Amino acid sequence: QVTLRAGAELDAQQVNQYTLTLWATCPGEEEVEERFFVQVLSGQVLRCDAPFASTGRRCRAEGAGWQEPWVPASTGVLWPYCVAGGDVVEVSADVMPRTPLYVVLPQPLGGLTVSGSCPGFRLRNPDTPLMLTHRGLVLAPAGGFSPSKDTQTFRLDIEVMDRHGRNCSGAVTVEVLPSRRPSVTFLEPQREVTVPESTRPLEVVTQVYASGDNVRYAILAPVAPALFTINEVTGEIRSTRQLEVAHARLFVQAYNALQPADSDIATLNITVQRTDRQAPSCVPAISVSQVPETVFPGSTLVTLRCTDPIGAKDCLHYALEGPPASLSHFHMEGSQLQVNTTLDYDSEAVATVGFQFTATIVVTAGGQPPRSTRVPVLVTVTPVNEFTPTCPSGADFTVLETAAFGSIVGRVAGTDRDYPPDSLEYSLEGGTGPTQPFSIDTRTGEIRVVGPLDSQQHKSYRLTVRLTDTHNDLDPTNRLSHLCNVVVRLQTVVNRAPVCTPEVQELRITARLGSRQPVTRLACQGSPNGAALAYAITEGNEDGCFRLEGNTLFYVPDDLAEPRTFVLLVEVWGGPSAPHPRTMVALVVHVTPQTTPVPPSSMTQHTTLQKKLLVITQKEVMWQPPAWFVVVLTISSTLLLATLGCMARSLMCR
Repeated sequence: QVTLRAGAELDAQQVNQYTLTLWATCPGEEEVEERFFVQVLSGQVLRCDAPFASTGRRCRAEGAGWQEPWVPASTGVLWPYCVAGGDVVEVSADVMPRTPLYVVLPQPLGGLTVSGSCPGFRLRNPDTPLMLTHRGLVLAPAGGFSPSKDTQTFRLDIEVMDRHGRNCSGAVTVEVLPSRRPSVTFLEPQREVTVPESTRPLEVVTQVYASGDNVRYAILAPVAPALFTINEVTGEIRSTRQLEVAHARLFVQAYNALQPADSDIATLNITVQRTDRQAPSCVPAISVSQVPETVFPGSTLVTLRCTDPIGAKDCLHYALEGPPASLSHFHMEGSQLQVNTTLDYDSEAVATVGFQFTATIVVTAGGQPPRSTRVPVLVTVTPVNEFTPTCPSGADFTVLETAAFGSIVGRVAGTDRDYPPDSLEYSLEGGTGPTQPFSIDTRTGEIRVVGPLDSQQHKSYRLTVRLTDTHNDLDPTNRLSHLCNVVVRLQTVVNRAPVCTPEVQELRITARLGSRQPVTRLACQGSPNGAALAYAITEGNEDGCFRLEGNTLFYVPDDLAEPRTFVLLVEVWGGPSAPHPRTMVALVVHVTPQTTPVPPSSMTQHTTLQKKLLVITQKEVMWQPPAWFVVVLTISSTLLLATLGCMARSLMCR
């Protein structure tokens, strides 16, 4: 078979016929010589461009790039690395499977010149692991490149042909460089594993580990029976059934999920060892205890009585397992669980674990493999009221002598070191009274004013506050208390408002003919300096029926025909010299004419109302809508009435 050499170009205008001389020989026969004529006809050609269709060699030096331009084969120049024509592609060995490495004919058409038809691609050496698609893409092998420490070279001779049989050819050399990524490698290629006979199904037997990227695991052998299964991500090997065989050999493969060819194999020799299934028995099987926080270190909480079915009682070993907090507070002394350190209920460490410690006592018997029994332990720490409440430093307060009822004087902030911290109740020794016009909040310790304060009689008040702790002991009756001295100093107010008693009065009088008649006398007390008070009627005396002379209110007779009630507001202040705080007194006066029958009494009746806070609020609200609003409202009302009338008529007709 005579074929056209790769990269050869035929030109009918220069050479239109080639004469080939062929020689053939067979053993024991004479040589035969024949001529072969190849005629080149003019027509459209399919040309492949360089470097894909080049015929010269391409070379490079050690550690250098490929030399340009192409080195013709006839020059005789020697280079360390050369390829016999065609393009060269360098890729890493860890590229993903089916990754595009080279394109012979890009879309749209580029390096190849095609005349009037779509090209087809064919590999002349199909034994290569690389793949060529119908679009001219050279792809990496489906399983990826095999990992190697040396450079791998693959050459592809590619022929491009259109539908009219016109063709051109070229070559691509793919150099696969060693991967710089770490290859998948087992740290222990061979391991001996001993498994107890009592291993249950799906229980972890062992775990393998391999270094590398994207590592996955699989069991290669034995496939049947499937005694073990492996987690492909973590490498944990579990048994699939109750183990009965004495020995098994596993071949485990670790591979790169993106490069399956990058793999390693480890051998596991698994030996199933017979065990004594009866473990030691212990009494109690579960330990639950409750101890006060004052228990001494070294105290025994529980003593285990354990026996071995085999009878080797002296070979039992006791160990404590659990959280670090439990291991720091308890330890095992033989078969006894003892307190290691103080169990302080008031500490943050004990509060963090909820005042409960959990642990497990592991009782192990001798033999191969060891047999063990686990005894769960729960220890609850109970509080003990150890500390007495402490008074705050400097419990001195100052309050104005004019402080209103309910005003806050200060807060007694006692402390207690028992848990929960500062859980206190507050109380005043001697209670509340005229000599001690204060109260204290039992929960917060706030002191408030609940009575009149007289700075002339008391410059200060000395209070005794009792602090009593709560919820600090398992026994609710075990409570500790402490007395604290509190000083409340009165601050004198020079220009204070007058105080009138009462502030609200209801009066009844009978209007007599003749001169004015007294109604009442206001009892008001001003500032301690004894300044005279001034009085004035501010509201309710529009008709001038009442007059004030000093602190005395007079009624001036007039022609009163019907009984009438007057509500007067009298303003009292400290004098005309400078602005002073003022006090308002409300007087409700019922006036009955003398001609009207009244109860047989000529005396003025004074009714003192119960003192309470009186707030008189007068509001005048006026709204004058615009004219358009009135018109719209009138029309809407008319339409509404008409609609209602129509509905009523319709209902009556039905």
